[in-house]
Amino acid sequence: MSLDERKQTLLEAVVKEHIRTAKAVGSSHLVEKYRFHLSPATIRHEMMDLENEGYLTHRHTSAGRIPTEKGYRFFIDNLLEEKELNLQHKAVLQKTYKDTKDSLIRIKNLAKMVAHLSHEAVLIGFAPQDVYYTGLTNVFRQPEFSQIDLVYSLSEVVDHLDEAMEEIFNEVTPEIKILVGKENPFGRGCSVILTKYSHYRVGEGLLGILGPMRMDYNNNQALVKYTKGLISNI
Repeated sequence: MSLDERKQTLLEAVVKEHIRTAKAVGSSHLVEKYRFHLSPATIRHEMMDLENEGYLTHRHTSAGRIPTEKGYRFFIDNLLEEKELNLQHKAVLQKTYKDTKDSLIRIKNLAKMVAHLSHEAVLIGFAPQDVYYTGLTNVFRQPEFSQIDLVYSLSEVVDHLDEAMEEIFNEVTPEIKILVGKENPFGRGCSVILTKYSHYRVGEGLLGILGPMRMDYNNNQALVKYTKGLISNI
């Protein structure tokens, strides 16, 4: 279903605010922060339409809205802008990969640094049955994983990382792909940003950032793209 420009603008604002704050987003907050030339009542009506169409939902304890899996998918496909990684993060990653000459250690050290910079988990698939991951505690610390069903979902992710990697390893291409919710083989309550790198010594491998659907897609996509470039040139 297509959305008109006003609904797209409101959906984008709700997604960005929810990513930033982890809180439900209300109409008054949108009017105050984004200076929409609309009344709170008009925005509430538009948000109700977005909820009826499946892009937003609300928690029982809040009048504000949060994005659904469908809402995130629309945001990623239509509203996500590709951005350049900031210079500070580039410098940190460059220093990290120069700290040792061993290719495998370099890649693992980069994964640890990406996990630190993104506050998410990072997956490296050296082969379908050879997976390295780091930063899972970052994901468990995210506010949404205080919900018991999502804790179970993430625990399931940990239990099945190896078989999920084996399942998806040969399907991932060098093009960066973002899988959300039920599309994500690593866990239905999460998103993953994936790409395949090529290293002259260790061959092809898979690089991914795994986190809640409320992840910073702009920053994480830039991290994956830049890190892939570093690994491919090590």
